[in-house]
Amino acid sequence: MTSLDKPDTETVPAPVSRRRMWAILGLVIVVDALDVIDGTVTNIAAPTIAADLDGGVSLIKWLGPAYMLAMGILLLVGGRLGDKFGQRRLFLIGIGGFTLASALAGFAPDPVLIIIARIAQGAFGALLIPQGMAIMMKVFSPDMIAKAFGLFGPILGVSAVVGPVLAGLIIDADMLGLSWRPIFLLTIVLGLAALLAAIKLLPRDDGDRTVVIDGWASGLLGLAMLGMMYGLIEGSTNGWTAGPVASVAAGVLLFAAFAYRQRTAASPLIVPSLLKNRGFTSGMLVGLVSFIAGTGLFFVLSLFMQEGLHASPRTAALNMVPLTAGLIVATFAAMGGLVTKLGRTLVFVGLGISIIGSGWLLALVNHSGADVSLWALAPAFLVIGIGTGLCYTTIPTIALGDAKPEEAGSASGSLTSMQQLSTAIGSAVMASVFFGYASSGYAHAMQVTLVVVMAATALSIPFVVLMPRRAQAEPPEEGTEGGPAPEPAAA
Repeated sequence: MTSLDKPDTETVPAPVSRRRMWAILGLVIVVDALDVIDGTVTNIAAPTIAADLDGGVSLIKWLGPAYMLAMGILLLVGGRLGDKFGQRRLFLIGIGGFTLASALAGFAPDPVLIIIARIAQGAFGALLIPQGMAIMMKVFSPDMIAKAFGLFGPILGVSAVVGPVLAGLIIDADMLGLSWRPIFLLTIVLGLAALLAAIKLLPRDDGDRTVVIDGWASGLLGLAMLGMMYGLIEGSTNGWTAGPVASVAAGVLLFAAFAYRQRTAASPLIVPSLLKNRGFTSGMLVGLVSFIAGTGLFFVLSLFMQEGLHASPRTAALNMVPLTAGLIVATFAAMGGLVTKLGRTLVFVGLGISIIGSGWLLALVNHSGADVSLWALAPAFLVIGIGTGLCYTTIPTIALGDAKPEEAGSASGSLTSMQQLSTAIGSAVMASVFFGYASSGYAHAMQVTLVVVMAATALSIPFVVLMPRRAQAEPPEEGTEGGPAPEPAAA
C-alpha cells in the first residue's frame, strides 16, 4: 500500500547497509502479517466473543466490520500523513496505537469497549501499513525491492490462513481460563517488539509540511460508511424502525456529499480523471460487488459450521483451510502469468468458478441440511477459494490497465481502500442475511445466503466487458509515484 501522491520535495534518507535493509524488511513483513491476522481472527472467534460478552448477534456482525471499516476509510489518508509528517513518525504512532488497541480488545469487559478497540486497531493499522512500503521505496536498492515484494505474497497468504486457525486453537486451549482473550493479548508482545525494532532501525525523515490533506473528504466518507453500516446491521438485527432507515439515508446523502467534494476540492483524495476512466470505475464496481460477496461468504461459512453444524472453533478453522489454500494457489497462478496472458478473461473465469463453487455448496446443503459432513464441504470450499483468489488478484490488476502514470498512485490507494471497505460491508451484510433467516433453521439461512452471493456475483459479470482488456504492459517502477499494485484482500 502506498501513499496516493508523492510530494515534489522529500527528505532523502542516508544510504543503509544491506543487513539493515533485511532487518527493515522483516519488520515491515511482521507488522503487515499482524494486520492480516488481526483482521481475520474474528472470522472464527466472533461467536465465542459474543457469547462471553453477552453481545448477541449484533456484536458478531460488528467485530470484523469495525476493524475493516476504520482501516478502509483511513487508508486513503494514511500515506499522505506519512508524506506530510514523516514515515518513521507515523510508523511509530501506528504500531504504538495498534498495540494499545490490542490490549484494550484483550481486556475489554463489554461489547462497547471491544468494538471501540477494533475501530482503534483498524485506524492505527491504516496509519501504519502505508509507511512501511514508502520507507522501503526510499531506502532499498532496486534488487532488494524486487526480492521484498516477492516475499510479501506468500507470507501474507500464510497469515490469512494462520489468523483463523490460530484463533480456533487458542480458544480451544483456553489458556489460563482466558478463552478468546489471548488472541489479542499476544499481539501486545509482538507489537512492543516491533516498536522497539522500529525505533532502532527506521531512518529519520522530516516529511514535507506543504502536502495538503483533505480532512473534509475523509470525514464525509467515514460518516457515510458508518451511517450505512450502522443502519444495515441494526435494521437487520432489531427491525427496520425509523432509526436504522434514517441512518442508511444519512449515509447515502453523506456519500453524495463526499462525491461532490471530490469534484470540487483543490487536492481530492481520488484523482478526478480516474472517475472519468470507464475501465477503472468498472473495475471498482466489479471489485466492490465480488469482494462483498466473497468476504461475506467466508464469514458466514464459519458461522454456519459453528452455529449450524456445532463445530468447535478449532474444527471450523481447520475446515476453512481448503478455502484459503485455493485462494493462495489461485493468487500465485494469476500473478505467475495468467493475468498477463488472459487479461480480463481471467476475471470472467474467476467469477464463474466462484458461482460454480457456491452452487456446489448449495446443492450439498439442500441435500443434507444441517447434517452435511464437514469433510463433504472441503472440495466445494477449495473451488470457492480458487474462484475468489482469481478475482481478488485479477480485478485490481486489470482495473489499473488504463491508468496513466500520474494516476497510478491514487488508483492503487483507492482500490486498496475499496477492498477493505468491501470486506467490512460484506461481513456485515451477509451476516445480516444469514441471521435474518436463521429462525427457519441454519441450513435454510445458509441456502439463502448462497443464493444472494451467487446472484450478486452474476450481476457483476456484465460490467467486466467495460474493464480494460489487459493489465498495464509495463507497471510503474517501484519508487515512482505509481508504486506497487494494491494488495490482494485477505480471506
